[in-house]
Amino acid sequence: MVEPVGNQYVVARPVYSENSFGDQHKKVHRYHKTFLDHLKEYFRCSPQKAKNIVTSLLPITSWLRTYPFKEWLLSDLVSGISTGLVAVLQGLAFALLVYVPPGYGLYAAFYPVIVYFFFGTSRHISVGPFPVLSIMVGEVVMKLTSENNLNSTSGNETALDNKRVNVAATVTLVAGIFQLLLGVLQIGFIIIYLSQSLISGFTTAAAIHVVVSQLKFIFQLPVQGCKEPLSIFCSLEKIGRQITDTNIADLVTALIILVIVFVVKEINERYKDKLPVPIPIELFVTVIATGISYGCNFKERFHVAVIGELKKGFEAPVELDMEVFQSCLGDAFSIAIVGFAVAYSVAKVYSIKYDYPINGNQELIAFGLSNIFGGAFRGFAASTSLSRSGVQVSTGGKTQIAGLLSALIVLIVILAIGFLLEPLQKSVLAALALGNLKGMLMQFKEIGILWKKDKYDCMIWVVTFLSTVILGLALGLAASVGFELLTLVFRTQFPKCTVLANVGRSNIYKNRKDYADIYEPEGVKIFRCPAPLFFANIDFFKDKLIAAVGFNPLRVLRKRNKALRKIRKMLKRGELQMTGKSFICTVTGLKDSDEELDNNKIEELDQPTNMADLPFQIDWSADLPANITVPRIDIHSLILDFSAVSFFDVSALRVLREILKDFIRIDVDVYIVGAHDGFLDKMERCEFFDEEIKPSIFFLTVHDAVLHILVEKSIHDSKSKPMKPEMGSGDHFIINTNGELRNREHTMPAVTKF
Repeated sequence: MVEPVGNQYVVARPVYSENSFGDQHKKVHRYHKTFLDHLKEYFRCSPQKAKNIVTSLLPITSWLRTYPFKEWLLSDLVSGISTGLVAVLQGLAFALLVYVPPGYGLYAAFYPVIVYFFFGTSRHISVGPFPVLSIMVGEVVMKLTSENNLNSTSGNETALDNKRVNVAATVTLVAGIFQLLLGVLQIGFIIIYLSQSLISGFTTAAAIHVVVSQLKFIFQLPVQGCKEPLSIFCSLEKIGRQITDTNIADLVTALIILVIVFVVKEINERYKDKLPVPIPIELFVTVIATGISYGCNFKERFHVAVIGELKKGFEAPVELDMEVFQSCLGDAFSIAIVGFAVAYSVAKVYSIKYDYPINGNQELIAFGLSNIFGGAFRGFAASTSLSRSGVQVSTGGKTQIAGLLSALIVLIVILAIGFLLEPLQKSVLAALALGNLKGMLMQFKEIGILWKKDKYDCMIWVVTFLSTVILGLALGLAASVGFELLTLVFRTQFPKCTVLANVGRSNIYKNRKDYADIYEPEGVKIFRCPAPLFFANIDFFKDKLIAAVGFNPLRVLRKRNKALRKIRKMLKRGELQMTGKSFICTVTGLKDSDEELDNNKIEELDQPTNMADLPFQIDWSADLPANITVPRIDIHSLILDFSAVSFFDVSALRVLREILKDFIRIDVDVYIVGAHDGFLDKMERCEFFDEEIKPSIFFLTVHDAVLHILVEKSIHDSKSKPMKPEMGSGDHFIINTNGELRNREHTMPAVTKF
């Protein structure tokens, strides 16, 4: 019964052990489906299930039929045109990161958008090239084309470009296959292993790689790519050696573009609430830079590097190179995971903002098919660009119809007007690529924020950043995930175990070191473990428990058994006599050494003490013969708070059983509280209980166990009193600060009540 009294409550109920609670409150029998049941349900077919499968695999069927054309079409049209223009420029710019001719960036901005329109579940993200993925693909391209070296055709620029396009398309195709398989197998949950701190540190390091890779286009230097690891330092060293050959026209143009882009993006960010749409600065500077380059003939006068010929139309599908296919499996998997992680994170933000569901597994399928088609037709890996998605949303995009219209703009450039961009300098594209990194580079501010919030997350960010910068993107990602998982293992392997005490004379128990107004029942120790118990941390748990109680129960047990051996020998030889209150030893020394006793049937020392053959019972807390020393213990009850223990394995259960037996054998009662449902069933299956350890040691809460202990202690200490508390509805007690028990009818000050 719960009685509210103002902002307090009074609870009247019996003291519950797990057994007594189960006897009074019967559980409802629930049928748990077996693997065969799930298999039958999975393959069972019905019209509704068939419809759900179709709408799940083709999400477009669920929203297109209810699309409000009159209200949304104009917004999607404006958004699609704006996003398409940005996609064209980013496709050309990010192609430089992949080390392929800029025209192939248009394919990466076209095919994935078309496929995602049919299979994607997000309505707002803009699918296409992303700088982090582009630089990851570029590293694979440089590694494989550098290793093969094209033999006799190494001097042929066209052959080199074709080889790089083939490698980029192949690694994209393989990444798409990985994403598709992960989606079909319904393991989209893999994204949970990439924390926000890891993604932030990784994308920041990738931005550094992008900056270094674009320096050669800004300075227009013939710098060859370097292999991982330490590729970023190798590239900087090569640029430093050739810095005197810088093309001043390209450098000045890139710096002017960078300043303009950064200033306007800052204006867009600062006045985003007042501007109807963000200023499309990339479009403006591209048109102006192209016009100036063409009108002033920069290519001939200043020898700048320009985009050059953009082929009209589409090329035939790529011929799959099995040697490249086998060489890029590891890198392709990293690209698949990173691409999905970034896209899903952005999609989730918009789904929450606009209140519609997204499906992680279907997103994997959608991006897998997008990259398969994109790679097959000579594109490179696609995800979603943060800036491009922001343009699509801010210009009024409601659905992926805006994405489809943006693909139409890219198609027009591919088929008709691409030649207009041929005079554009590559240094302008490099500057535009760097201009899109502002948000990523600003993530350095997160280090200080994370340090204040969580040291582990800060360490993950820093280690991810450093490992990715030093080792490269693929190896850096693997090392970062390994370190992140290591922090989880560290936190569970070395949990912060605490000793609890009663706070405020209520039913609340907290860390005894954190509060001044605490009450600890005499002879009772309450120990809390806030982590699962398994093979890796059970020994740490044991050490912490021994440190908390102040003695090793196994050593105490062995000392007692050794003392009993000595006492038996002394009694047999007549060297020891027992008076009413003490021992009288008639000799000053013993003939048997400790070593001799230890080596004589040592296995018996771990067994429970047996005093049945002695003419008296030994009180281990009283004085013993002068030449016999046994450690005294100051507790009679131990409570283990397992409310935060989510699971335990068989190894931990075996060690826990040994620990409990050691305490019980030295007359310390052990109680386990807060155990989750199913713990007792698992312990019974593992044959945890026996004559010494019984299910009755389990209680619902710490307070239940404390009250039970104090009741038992009161009964034990006052056997001569006629009144004996009875368990049941009348089993309610008020406890004062010295651990005594009184009947509920007895008047006590309010401050001393539990």
